[in-house]
Amino acid sequence: MNTVEETIEIAVPVRTAYDQWTQFESFPRFMTSVKRVEQIRPALTLWTVGLGPVCREFATEIVDQVPDSHLTWRTLGQRHGHRGEVMFRPTEAGGTAVTVRISAGPRGLNGVLTAAPGTTGRLVRRELANFKTYVEGHGEANGAWRGTIRRGQVRPTEPEPPRSRVPAWPVG
Repeated sequence: MNTVEETIEIAVPVRTAYDQWTQFESFPRFMTSVKRVEQIRPALTLWTVGLGPVCREFATEIVDQVPDSHLTWRTLGQRHGHRGEVMFRPTEAGGTAVTVRISAGPRGLNGVLTAAPGTTGRLVRRELANFKTYVEGHGEANGAWRGTIRRGQVRPTEPEPPRSRVPAWPVG
């Protein structure tokens, strides 16, 4: 099993980075290896990825997801699939450290990512840089999914805490 881990710092708050990451269908806008993503259910996505003329399709199950913290997934129905995790941590500067860890066998993603030594690491690094450029350029996420998934089961979205209302001071 080949494991790659890459981290990048992004100059947006954790909530913004996390919210944008959960918009899977927007991945083709900034990830050059992702051709299409279809979200079937909150915990099930269908992916089409490719490098050059080689394209592969696969389904992933989100196994564990906690807003503003992490998301883990695994491929379904592939003999030599992959597993992955993305973690979101605040930086001292008010930005976000995004760490992606992917573990794939010699035929993970049907060989697309593991065809040559070092390919997966370079690809993950490049795609994280693309994500950084995209989310920093927008300054905010173009959507959000704030639900929680535990062991593949979707949990109800927790309500946001009430925002305190500060009374306006009378003018004059």
